[in-house]
Amino acid sequence: MTQNGIVLVVSVSIIKDGKVLLIKENKPSAKNKWNFPSGHIENKEDIRKAACREVKEETGYEVKLNGTTGIYNFISDTNDQVILFHFTGEIIGGSLNLVEDEIVDSKWINVPGLIDFNQNEFRNAGVIKQIISRLQNEQIYSLEFFNEQIFH
Repeated sequence: MTQNGIVLVVSVSIIKDGKVLLIKENKPSAKNKWNFPSGHIENKEDIRKAACREVKEETGYEVKLNGTTGIYNFISDTNDQVILFHFTGEIIGGSLNLVEDEIVDSKWINVPGLIDFNQNEFRNAGVIKQIISRLQNEQIYSLEFFNEQIFH
């Protein structure tokens, strides 16, 4: 969702057996770039529900969010101001089913091995690098920080 020129985005590090899932995007703004499953928050959508929806849409997995590495404010590769809400989660259902036109590959990487990954292959590498650092240092915070969305 874009609001006042700001793009609101969610992303999730799906962690399983000490590994995290990366997806390779095939979007016009991110050809052959690795990223965590992510996407825009829809109008009036709860942030946590948006994160689970995006994971399901891009990977086929149903996830339960279990933490957050934080909120990131940056200028994207496409020169948009982005506020990114990044979560950690675990698979609770579904199976890997990548969106054909948008996602061309996926791989599970050991969390320590993420630092050795070619940074030029990441979408918005500076932000991904910050997220990786927090994952490696186990700087994962409670979801209590995010209140349920209240509709009037």
